[in-house]
Amino acid sequence: MDFFEHQDKARKNTKVLVVYFVIAVLCIIASVYLASLLIFLGTHAAQPEPGAPPPRLVLWDPKLFLYSVLGTLGVVIIGSLYKTAVLAKGGGAVAESLGGRLVNPNTTHPDERKLRNVIEEMAIAAGVPVPKVYVLDDERGINAFAAGHTPGDAAIGVTRGGMTLLNRDELQGVIGHEFSHILNGDMRLNLRLMGIIFGILCLAVIGRVLIYSRGGRDRNPLMLLGLALIVIGAIGVFFGRLIQAALSRQREFLADASAVQFTRNPGGLSGALQKIGGAGSQVESAHAGEVSHMFFGNGMGKPFLGVLATHPPLDARIRAIDPGWDGKFKTASVKAVAAESSRGATKPVLSRSSFPTIPGMPGARAGDAGFATNAVLMGAVLPNLGKPTPLHLRYAEELRNSFPGKVQSAAHEPLDATALIYAMLLTPDETLRAQQLTELARRAAPGVGEKAAALWPEVAPIASRARLPLVNLALPALRQLRPDEFEQFSQTLQWLIESDDRIEIFEFVLQKIVRRHLASQSGETRPASIQYETLKPLLRDCSVVLSALANVSSRNAGAIEKAFRTGAPHLGAKAGGLQLLSRAECGLEQLDTALDRLALATPRIKKNLIEACVQVVGADGLIQEREAELLRAIADTLDCPIPPFIKIAESQAVESRPEPI
Repeated sequence: MDFFEHQDKARKNTKVLVVYFVIAVLCIIASVYLASLLIFLGTHAAQPEPGAPPPRLVLWDPKLFLYSVLGTLGVVIIGSLYKTAVLAKGGGAVAESLGGRLVNPNTTHPDERKLRNVIEEMAIAAGVPVPKVYVLDDERGINAFAAGHTPGDAAIGVTRGGMTLLNRDELQGVIGHEFSHILNGDMRLNLRLMGIIFGILCLAVIGRVLIYSRGGRDRNPLMLLGLALIVIGAIGVFFGRLIQAALSRQREFLADASAVQFTRNPGGLSGALQKIGGAGSQVESAHAGEVSHMFFGNGMGKPFLGVLATHPPLDARIRAIDPGWDGKFKTASVKAVAAESSRGATKPVLSRSSFPTIPGMPGARAGDAGFATNAVLMGAVLPNLGKPTPLHLRYAEELRNSFPGKVQSAAHEPLDATALIYAMLLTPDETLRAQQLTELARRAAPGVGEKAAALWPEVAPIASRARLPLVNLALPALRQLRPDEFEQFSQTLQWLIESDDRIEIFEFVLQKIVRRHLASQSGETRPASIQYETLKPLLRDCSVVLSALANVSSRNAGAIEKAFRTGAPHLGAKAGGLQLLSRAECGLEQLDTALDRLALATPRIKKNLIEACVQVVGADGLIQEREAELLRAIADTLDCPIPPFIKIAESQAVESRPEPI
């Protein structure tokens, strides 16, 4: 199953979720109606009017049924809408509801540093922004979760037990499992499920309110109805758990398998699961039930009925990735992990010959000046989309460690991160750069201009292919900017990009990534639902994207035409309406608008579009660095992250300065 099939499956599961939800609501409406019928009939029967005939049991009362339907739907819909609105903030809202604490990016705590390093390396390897990192300080069990609508607003939470009782390899296996949920589109479904289940559970809350209500008679029907709603609320809990279990169990096996493929170290994930068998994975938070389907391990204890289990049995998960397991669970202790860390955790053996000469390896820094332009065979792009490999993970570790200390530190502090972004945009021309820094000191927050000037000598040698990972590394710090700070940053960024009267590919890519992943900082909301099921209304947008890529690839009219015609057929049978546009018709402004619309297409359309884009930029058999940058920006906009291009053809690479479009 490839990345897009995972996305399609997650989308179909959303429809299954709606079916389950409708069934659950119908059952709850029927229960509320029958309970109301019996309660009100019983109340009137206890005090009949003089001379009145004895009450008869009438199963159909249209008026009472209407009240039951409207009341139940009102509670469920309002509860679901409220919870959905709360969750619109992204994965951080889920982590904070469980008592999570945001980990300082520059933390010096060894366990927190280990956790952040693992997550940062995996984010770089996967080609996604670094998620927010939370620790659930009050949770001693071993557990973790990933939450968010998209990779751009994702958060990963880890219990204190998971952070301290797992060694680096085991923690890497757990985080790899959670990144699988991020990349495969499971998170969005999980958040929708949270919103729906909360609406069902609201009936029990209303029941508790009615119990304490007062009435004028000895027997208060509202209090009896409250008791009934609490019982019916239990029905809602049952259906909620059933829905969670139905959509969660199989995905856990898939995520385990993806984590093993990612790390190429089944012993790490197996060890984490074995320690859960010994230490447990219980989550004590009062909101754990709402999030139980998101956890790495079962956070709610063993269910009374197996059909309600949100996770497969531990032994089944372990044997699926470690057939030689002896059946014994491990004991976990902080001291043992600390001792193991001091000796150095065992890493899977990977051949150095599989890697290009990358930053951090002997004789090279992060993109030293003169380092050969990156180029990859176009056949290496799609197979790795959304499926990073151990080579990408090792590359990410080497790359992150290669960044100078000043750069790494700046990427982790909000205002310093803005200075880092500015430094990446400063021109090599000394005279113009001096003018930029003078104006930057006036426009930016106090001290930021000076910080950008100090960072420029460290940032300038970094190769373009290493700058996008650096931007993704800085995004968590940029998310911590106050609204006024972000507004100032956004305006200054726009000015700096335009200050040299030309917008290069990297500048467009950087601005697109920042605007897209920090949209919530400026109060913008990104539509989460698919709006385009067919290609026809998107033909103009596809023409803009393919034409822009063809013009970036070459300035020769014949080569541009050939590149466009090579990619166009891959959009499908209805691609006949595509037209090669002039440079003026596919500039950055038009490209920006087209990408925003294409982000709302189905996974199948996105897959065909990216395939067409790869064919356009690879019409000559290779994807050069300037083409790769724009290709990764397009994929990022479509929520289809492309891992770093680590397979290069040094002998065929050609040094050239990126062309503006």
